[in-house]
Amino acid sequence: MPDLSLAVPLPERRVEIGVSLECAPSIAVALRPFVPDIAAQAARRIEVELPELARPGDPERTALIARGVGDGIGHFLDLLAEPGIGAGEMVAFWRRVGAQEAEAGRTLDAWHAAARIAAGVALEGLTAAAQGLGHRVSAATVASFAHAVFDYLNQLSTLLTEGHNEAKAQAAGSLQDRRRHLLDLLLARSGPGVTELREAARDASWALPRTAAVVALSPRGPGTRPPTLSADILPGLHLPEPCLIVPDPDGPGRHQLWERRLRGWSAAVGPTVEVTELAKSLRLSRDALELAAQGLIDDSAPIAVEMHMPIIVMMRERELVERVIERRLAPLLGVRPPHRHRLAETLLVSLECGFNATEVAGRLHLHAQTVRYRLRRLSDLFGETMYATTGRLELHMALQAWLALNAEPADDRRLRTG
Repeated sequence: MPDLSLAVPLPERRVEIGVSLECAPSIAVALRPFVPDIAAQAARRIEVELPELARPGDPERTALIARGVGDGIGHFLDLLAEPGIGAGEMVAFWRRVGAQEAEAGRTLDAWHAAARIAAGVALEGLTAAAQGLGHRVSAATVASFAHAVFDYLNQLSTLLTEGHNEAKAQAAGSLQDRRRHLLDLLLARSGPGVTELREAARDASWALPRTAAVVALSPRGPGTRPPTLSADILPGLHLPEPCLIVPDPDGPGRHQLWERRLRGWSAAVGPTVEVTELAKSLRLSRDALELAAQGLIDDSAPIAVEMHMPIIVMMRERELVERVIERRLAPLLGVRPPHRHRLAETLLVSLECGFNATEVAGRLHLHAQTVRYRLRRLSDLFGETMYATTGRLELHMALQAWLALNAEPADDRRLRTG
């Protein structure tokens, strides 16, 4: 697309004052010789009342203030004499001053205060000079001039603010670009070098931690608001698959942070790793989020990936897992659906509890007699193989995978009985 600004010149930024007095041009010309003295008075007043701005002993700062005051008063008189005169240099000067203050990390409060001091001194000095020259300066004329001076002041203040805001926006954009570059390095599969990471982290003003974790994100619906994050978290919300890099993820208060800050998002918190291995944390967190989307992991709260490692690992070889399920759980798969899930859940917990009916009952919130009844049914189905230590891990994994792949219907959960 062609750059239209090259073909169509943009209108020049104007500074205007609303003075319609017939005597204004002649008074302005007559007052021109008084500008240096009035500007010097204003600069001295600023140095006394605003030492934080003037910074005594700093000749560059002194010269900058003197130029700003002198050029400002002179330009104001030029506008009185010739209202249509250009303001290009003044616009550039004050925007540049605003930008410099932003780059130095300072606010514009002192400059706005200095402008008010200069305006007051200028109005007083110019009025006295006009009267000394024999011009009849009525109260109405003074009021008109005062209005013009402060209107001019407001326009200069606007230029200061524009330059300040633009510089801040550019700095923020530059910092954002550097942080996105750092994020790309940290998530690279090849694994960045420590030296490269340190340099990129320094450029991005991000304290490089020893360990971190990746939080994979997915919005729960349209219009999900970006989470509010602390400055130490490196955001990757611009990515097609959003994520965060979180230093010290196991530190105090981090888990509560997930609950508060990530409302409206499905989130999976990857394992804590060294910063050169964050690609692994990213891969596992995204795997967990994908399984959550399939209904295999509960994502009603942020997912701690390490708590779901078995299902994540098994689902990478889903075809093989399904073959193992068919072989190891064949007796169970012949049971009618309403009872199949309860028996599978009981067998899984029994394997974990060493077939202690009382402990299993406590885990499943059932009566111990109900558990014993189910264990008898399971023993009829599986025989002695149910208690064999050989192949127990395979049976446990098959049960866990089958239960994840076959969630119990809500109605059956409400009607749990032996």
